[in-house]
Parts: sequence; structure tokens; C-alpha cells
Amino acid sequence: MDVLAGRVLELGPKPTAESPYRNFKLTRDEDGIAWLLFDRAGASANTLSVDLLDELDAIVSELHSQRPAGLVVRSAKKSGFIAGADVNEFRGATDPGTVETAIGRAHAVIDRLEALRVPSVAVIHGFCLGGGLEVALACQMRIAIDDARFGFPEVMLGLHPGLGGTVRFTELVNPMQAMTLMLTGKTIDARRARSLGLVDAVTQERHVRNAVKDAVFGRLKRAKPGPLNAILNFAPVRGFLASRMRSEAAKAAPRAHYPAPYALIDLWEKHAGNRTAMLNAEKTSFANLMVTPTAQSLIRVFFLREQMKKIAAGGNKIAHVHVIGAGAMGGDIAAWCASQDMRVTLADMKAEPIAGALKRAADLFGKIMRKKIDQRDALDRLIPDMEGEGVRNADLVIEAVPEKLELKQKVYAGLEPRMKPGAILATNTSSIPLQDLRTTLQRPERLLGLHFFNPVSRLQLVEIVSHDGTDPALLGEALAFVGAIDRLPLPVKSSPGFLVNRALTPYMLEAMLMLDEKIDQRLIDAAAVEFGMPMGPIELADQVGLDICLDVGDMLRSKFGDHLPPTPAWLRDKVARGELGRKTGKGFYSWKDGKAEKAPLSETGPRVTDEMIDRLVLPMSNVCVAALREGIVDNADVVDGAMIFGTGYAPFRGGPLNYARTRGTDNVVSAMRALAQKFGDRFAPDAGWETFK
Repeated sequence: MDVLAGRVLELGPKPTAESPYRNFKLTRDEDGIAWLLFDRAGASANTLSVDLLDELDAIVSELHSQRPAGLVVRSAKKSGFIAGADVNEFRGATDPGTVETAIGRAHAVIDRLEALRVPSVAVIHGFCLGGGLEVALACQMRIAIDDARFGFPEVMLGLHPGLGGTVRFTELVNPMQAMTLMLTGKTIDARRARSLGLVDAVTQERHVRNAVKDAVFGRLKRAKPGPLNAILNFAPVRGFLASRMRSEAAKAAPRAHYPAPYALIDLWEKHAGNRTAMLNAEKTSFANLMVTPTAQSLIRVFFLREQMKKIAAGGNKIAHVHVIGAGAMGGDIAAWCASQDMRVTLADMKAEPIAGALKRAADLFGKIMRKKIDQRDALDRLIPDMEGEGVRNADLVIEAVPEKLELKQKVYAGLEPRMKPGAILATNTSSIPLQDLRTTLQRPERLLGLHFFNPVSRLQLVEIVSHDGTDPALLGEALAFVGAIDRLPLPVKSSPGFLVNRALTPYMLEAMLMLDEKIDQRLIDAAAVEFGMPMGPIELADQVGLDICLDVGDMLRSKFGDHLPPTPAWLRDKVARGELGRKTGKGFYSWKDGKAEKAPLSETGPRVTDEMIDRLVLPMSNVCVAALREGIVDNADVVDGAMIFGTGYAPFRGGPLNYARTRGTDNVVSAMRALAQKFGDRFAPDAGWETFK
């Protein structure tokens, strides 16, 4: 039996007998120090589950009676310490009392670990998140390996820490910094954790044994909470700081949609300084959040992400990517691929777009990579290629030229003879059917779509588009490639607009019609934001580019004209004048430093109505049902994931199809019929609602 699954064979004690525990290995070294290794059976990462916590309880009881010289808590998994709670056990919770009872049992285990009367040390490598960090906080000392990452991501699931983390973290670390980390879900590295006082030492793997002995035998200089912590936890100060926190939280997420941040702030404001009261209040608050529709929807979104990752599982064969077109999309696709260890050649007819793409790439690498050497290596992998010679050796060629059929076909005519056998030809078209693009190709079976979304570095979705002649083996390679560059795939059959743009177009065009009705554009955007969208359709159109919106709308209208609002003539005039949105500095809004300039709405003016919201969002659900009925997509869950990860569709709603189920499909169909009667056939419910479940 090894320690850390071959990672640090020389560092732990050599066990003399098989461990009686399923999820742990408990041994003792020659110094009398007990080493408790988390090793959840049958899993690549440690997560906290009911059965694991039951075993931990038995082990802690054994340690209480045996009184070793010290206790080291480690992970035997290469992936990290503990990745948090087993989220499977959160699904479907409806009774807060049952949840509170279960979380109370887990609290008791962690409290007993904290109460051990021997020096206890958590040695942390890799990810230490959520419940894993709460286990580490229950130890007296924490030693981080230099690759460790720490965080409380519970807010992403509509929750806050529930195993005493709200108490122990704000006691140990400056509560303003501790609360910020819990409210944002961000992770920090080992050095930052040391500077905050979260860990007592940062070391390398080969020095762990000595660091442990220093900790157990009193030679480690421990991090101590500073006097500022006590001041910030003082009741009058908490009240002032909590008010500021709520104001900041409201900018990112309204309480009605995302109650967890506000529950966490309330918990700290009311109970910090009274450990027993705060621990008890944490259990109740956590249980109440667990059963909210928001938490259950966000937990569902967590599993949608995992489901989509599995679609992309497989051995990646793509090493060299050649991108044609260094504009906003092509340049950013190239930069993202280079950041994910791909060799990338970037071609364009002119030098200026390539220079701009390289500058944006350098900015991106500076934001997502901490080490200068990693930034430099990524830039080295991104190679300007004015002559387009990279196509000869590329495993994957991505075309990202403007949305003009003839232009794309002209590019293919020059590419195809130079591509190596077995290479994939992918288009980033957002709407043109592949059946039209393939007509001039000698080998149409190698053509498929890889439709990225803007901004590439933030939106995780990639639509992987196939036509009826696409080589299945190349399609599988494309899926694996998308997984290898840390994106989420949506397999979709070729059809105008595919799924996401087809669903977004009626949303955005309906907003244009509302403008025709003299509804204030800020009010239209406010209606979408009130529903839960990250931004409204008018601002989104400016972000995407009004020229692109117009092209996509025209393409879709040629096939789905009866189901789409007409394009106002003034929109074409706006595009003709060059008022294209963010990229030109003026569209519907004026743009400065990448932000739309908006005056606040009048307090006494018109307000958002339910009808306005329904006009915007129900057509998206309708299109998703139609795409399922037509076989463009084949999985309702993945459709919801695609709309969330590709457009930012309100995550707490769980996606447009989940929203329809939650609201009631009969209610949705009835509302659409009422809208159709008032506004026209574009709101007619799709026939797919009759069989949708």
C-alpha cells in the first residue's frame, strides 16, 4: 500500500496491516504521529458523503482513545485534498428539517475532529474546496503544498458553507477578506492563503515530513488572527460592513434570485462573536437554502456541466490548430487554444488584425495565468502566419471569416488542396447551414462546425455541428478537442442558426419590435434582467454587433419567417451608418471603456410588466422545444446547459426548458396563445409542446 497513490511514497509511514476503513488509511509513524489519508473508494477525487463522514466519526473516536503524538490529515488522491461535499446528496431536497438533521450530524463529526487533544495538521495539495476546506479549518494547523488552491464555491450552488466554515473562517482570517471569498466563490493559491493567515506554512512535497514534525512538536510558527479581526467582528462595525456587502451583492445578484449571499451576510452580521449561536444558525440557514428553487436549479446546472464534460471525454488527437481570420472571433479562438497548450497558427489577409489579436492574447494570458513564464510560453505557441503555411501541418483548421457564403467557399477552395489527410475543416459560422457550405468541397465529410461564443474566454459553450455526411470519427475527434481546451460541447445537427442563435434571435428581434412600440430600451433591458438574464437584449445586440445580428436574423428568416418578428427598416439604416454597437463605440447605447452608458430609469415612469418578460423569454423555450421535435438536438437537459453556458440564460431558472417545466407547460402554452392572439403568429406554440415532458 502506498501513500498518496505513488505521489509521495517516501513521506508517509509504512502501514503494517490492511486498513479496516473503506475510505481512509490510518497509520502511525516512528514518531508516534498518526497519518489519516482520505481515499474515497471508487472515486478520482475525495468528496464528503454521509458514509465517509460516518467512517471519519469512528476514526476520530479511535484517535480520542489512542492519543497519538499528533495527527496529520492528508489526501491519498493525486487530484487534491477534498473537492467539497458530494453534491449528489443535495439533489431533490425538499424538507429543511431533514437537511438540518443531516447537517447537524456532519457538524458533530467536524466538531469532534477540532476537539482532539493532540496537535492536528492538515497537509493540503491540489484543490481544497468547500467542505474540504472546512475539514482543514477544524485542524489546529494547515501546511500547504505550493500547488494548493483554496476556496468556498458553495455560493455557485445557491448555498453558503455549512460545516462550520462561516464561523472558523471569519474567526481565523480578516472577516472582510473571508466574507469576500465566500460571497464570490473565488479560489486563492497557497501563497495568498499564507498571507491571509489561512495556512501556517507553504512548502514543497519533499519537505512535508519535516514540516509536519515541526508542527506537531511545537516548532512551527503558527498564523494568528490579528487584532483587526476582533475589531471587524465587533457588532457595530459588523452592521456597517454588512450594509456595504449587501450593496455590493445587489450589483451582481438580486436577493429574490440568489438568496445565498444575503443569508451569509445576515448570518455573520447577527451572530459573529458568538460561536455556538453562529454554528447553530449556520445549520438552519444552510438547510433553508438547500430546499430553495434557486439552489436546486443551480445544483442541476452543476450536473449539466458534468454531463456535457462527459460528452467531450476521450483521447484528444489535435495538437496543431490553424485559424483563418484574425478578427474578434478568430483571434480570440486562437488565443484560447494557445492558452490550453495547443500550437496555433493564425492567418489573415492583413497584418493589422493579427497584431490586434496578439495584443488581445497577451492581455488574456496576463489575466488567466499567474506565472510570467506560462504567459510567455502561451504567446510562443501563438504563431502569426501571413502566408497561411500552417494549414499544411494542422490537425484542425478553423475558418472564422465573415458570415458570407461565397467568401467562405472561396477560402475553402484555397485551403482544401493544402490540408493533410485526416485533418478536420471546421467553420465558426453562427448560422449558415453546413449543407450550403459543403457544396464546393472535394471532401465534404471532413467539414463540421465549431461554433464558439463571444467572449470566447468567458462563455464555455461550443456548438459542434454535423451534417448528414460528416465523418463520425472526425466528429468524435472534434468532441475530444473541445474537452481538451476546457470548453463544453453541444452536438447539434446542421440547421439555420443551429440551436443557440436560433433561440436568441426571436428574443432580440422582439426587443426591436418593442422599440418600434416606443418602449424605452432601458426598460426592455430591465425586463430581461428582472427575469434573471445577465444583460438585456438591446445591450446584448450591441455586444454581439448589430451587423451580425442583422445577418443572422436574415438567414433565419429565410427558413423560419412565420415564427420571427420582422426586422425594422431603421435597424438596417443603423448598420448602414456604421453604428454597430460596442465595436464602433455606438449602437443603441454609446460605449466607453467597454461599458454601455445608461442613464437610470425614471422612478415615476413605466415599469416592467409580466407581459414584457413573457414576450422576450417564452419564444426561447418555444424554439428549444421545436429543436427537440425536429431532432436538431436530442437531449433536453443538454439544451438547458447550452443556453446557460452559451448565453448566460438565468442559471437559477435551470434553463429555458426547466423554466417551462417549473412554471408548468400548460401555463406556458396558454400564455403563448394569448400573446399570439394579441401580437401575431410568431408566438404560436410549437407542436412539440404536446409531447414535451
